[in-house]
Amino acid sequence: MTLACVSIAGKGLTDACLAQAVALMQARGLRLAGTVQSNPQRADRPKCDMDVHVLPDGPVLRISEDRGPHARGCRLDAGVLEAAVVATLARLEQAELLVVNKFGKQEAEGRGFVPVIAEALARELPVLVGVNPLNHGAFHAFADGMAQDLPADPDVIASWAVAQCRDRAA
Repeated sequence: MTLACVSIAGKGLTDACLAQAVALMQARGLRLAGTVQSNPQRADRPKCDMDVHVLPDGPVLRISEDRGPHARGCRLDAGVLEAAVVATLARLEQAELLVVNKFGKQEAEGRGFVPVIAEALARELPVLVGVNPLNHGAFHAFADGMAQDLPADPDVIASWAVAQCRDRAA
């Protein structure tokens, strides 16, 4: 089983790094399942929207709820997140690697993408996860010593992914 994570402090930095790494992986011909996140800014809101692109070819789902310009707290639309989970699970059969954009609060509580990660590992697919720095400890507790931290370098991450897929195919 191969499980790795990337975690960068700073709003949206892990998302951007994973998106760049995924573009490199796809350019190298890897068959991916999972999600990458983008965070479009809105002129009329202090917080960005959160969209996940279901790999390899969509759809793009808005996982944030617009609760108004003064809203505080969690904006995650758990129902849309679960739709992304279902869409990803349906694509695992064709994939050689799973990418999960974020091990966040839902995953730390055993929900969200946890069943997809478990299924991918059961199928012996390599798994790459973006980890919110606040949930880094919860991720490593979930991984139970199986995960490695990768540097925040899209080229290194893509090379790791290619090597994992090559080793699995051998």
